[in-house]
Amino acid sequence: MPPRHRERHRTERTGWLRAAVLGANDGILSTASLVLGVAAAHGTQSSVVVAGIAGLVAGAMSMAAGEYVSVHSQADTEAADLGRERAELKADDSGEREQLMAHDALGAHARDELGITTARQARPLQAALASAASFAIGGALPLAVAIAAPETHLIVMVAASSLLFLAVLGALAARAGGAGILTGAIRVTFWGALAMGVTAGVGALFGTVV
Repeated sequence: MPPRHRERHRTERTGWLRAAVLGANDGILSTASLVLGVAAAHGTQSSVVVAGIAGLVAGAMSMAAGEYVSVHSQADTEAADLGRERAELKADDSGEREQLMAHDALGAHARDELGITTARQARPLQAALASAASFAIGGALPLAVAIAAPETHLIVMVAASSLLFLAVLGALAARAGGAGILTGAIRVTFWGALAMGVTAGVGALFGTVV
């Protein structure tokens, strides 16, 4: 008997891909915005770097905790729905099993009625780790630029490099998800530029006032 062919689809990686892209995007954007805000408020390079490191660590932990709680709630909902389906199969064995394949009635119900598959099943720990790691990696990029850049050119170099990082991330995420690369890059870059611009503006305003 020939081995069963198993097709691989992009939906199989939607869980970890979503968490990783969201984490990396937030890491770049949050850290860069924080660095730019402090720098625009006339902070010294050392204070900018300290703020960036603190923001990176806090952001990674926050992303991990938030993603774990969110995805765990989804997993709890899936488990409750599967428990109800299991109870219905036991209560009405003949009627429910005749609707779908008899050899895997619960799995068929989960797939066709609830939209739950092995590939899309909620995995809280995986999502939390992916979010924290990707946030830290993303945040390390603008932070490294802030450390290496001359203080007089710090704002320009961090902003320009962060927009480049965001464009590359958007393109990679779009490619992995099967979407348009240019559209993905432009979308992420636009909102990133807006967020960094607003944060730098607020920093400059408060730096002038204070």
